Amino acid sequence: MSDGRTTAVRARVEEVYRSESRRVLATLIRLLGDFDLAEEALHDAFTAAAESWARDGEPANPRAWLVSTGRFKAIDALRRRARFDASQGEVAERIASDAADDAERAALGDLEDDRLRLVFTCCHPALPPDAQLALTLREVCGLTTEEIARAFLTRASTVAQRIVRAKAKIRDARIPYQVPARGELPERLDAVLHVIYLVFNEGYSASSGDSLTRADVSGEAIRLGRLLVELLPEPEVFGLLALMLLHDSRRAARTTAAGEVVLLDEQDRTLWNGEQIAEGLALVERAIASRRVGPYTLQAAIAAVHAAAPSPAATRWGEIVALYDVLVRVEPSPVVELNRAVAVAMRDGPEAGLALVDAILSRGELTDYRFAHATRADLCRRLGRAAEARSAYARALELTGQERERRFLERRLAELGD
Repeated sequence: MSDGRTTAVRARVEEVYRSESRRVLATLIRLLGDFDLAEEALHDAFTAAAESWARDGEPANPRAWLVSTGRFKAIDALRRRARFDASQGEVAERIASDAADDAERAALGDLEDDRLRLVFTCCHPALPPDAQLALTLREVCGLTTEEIARAFLTRASTVAQRIVRAKAKIRDARIPYQVPARGELPERLDAVLHVIYLVFNEGYSASSGDSLTRADVSGEAIRLGRLLVELLPEPEVFGLLALMLLHDSRRAARTTAAGEVVLLDEQDRTLWNGEQIAEGLALVERAIASRRVGPYTLQAAIAAVHAAAPSPAATRWGEIVALYDVLVRVEPSPVVELNRAVAVAMRDGPEAGLALVDAILSRGELTDYRFAHATRADLCRRLGRAAEARSAYARALELTGQERERRFLERRLAELGD
């Protein structure tokens, strides 16, 4: 086989891995009943694909082929281990006995999406909240432990321990791999919504790397949000999906052609996605009409005010501050206070906003949050307090692992001079 053919097949396998690996993994976890075994099977399936597809051509249904190959690779591995542990052979035979039914379901698609089922498993109430988040980001979205650690502002070793313990808890407690019954869904919903939104945020504003955004990750969160709307049409589910759509609608305008950061008030609003905005606004109205308004609906309402403004000058900042006033009462957090401070600065001037930011930092909150220092730097810059602005920009730079953000902050520092 020519080198060119081999290179093309490898490139295609890598492309399928990027688009399908999390779907394949979720299905393998369902079929095999074990996270680690499924991850090993996933790796083996893609290794086999690089060889088989080069020899025999790409199958008509790559996802089904990978699921089937991964399952049988796992069965073979378990049978080999059975020479030392008889229980492994029993597991292998159980999996093999279901192979025909599982192959058909993998080929035709299951009625319930495996990734949504996996989200509910990862967000089971038996797991601590930090483990729910870490496990979902790792298993559903494929983020590395280092990327998750940056999102959590913690060490990679700590994240790894949380993931290992969560997997052990699921195995030892025999936590079912399924979407809960409808009567159990509401009490499980908050954790799932929180996880999906964290996933979206990692895609919308990547914590590290050269790209400001990760469309694959945020797109996965939006897809999960749509599935959840179908499964449980509750107001806060509408609110979360609306919030993600309205934020994502600005993606094309958030960077220049060279990939550099463009702030909201400098964005070309003709690049905003009108279809996503229309869908998001309709979902906000639907959620508000229920009169059961929660934090995601309130945040979506704020995003809707931005989306409805034809220009930065036309933004109704008073309405945004009023919505933040409600949000602070519904879900008090220093990050919400920081966002409210930005809105107050736009309504009442940078000095008013800076006073609020300084109050947050003086309490010892958000001291390691890069956006808090970047916000303070911008407000000081607008007030002509160059020395304070330089210091705050420098602190934000220390906390930023995102290359595009670093370049933006470095440009701001250069503009201030010595």
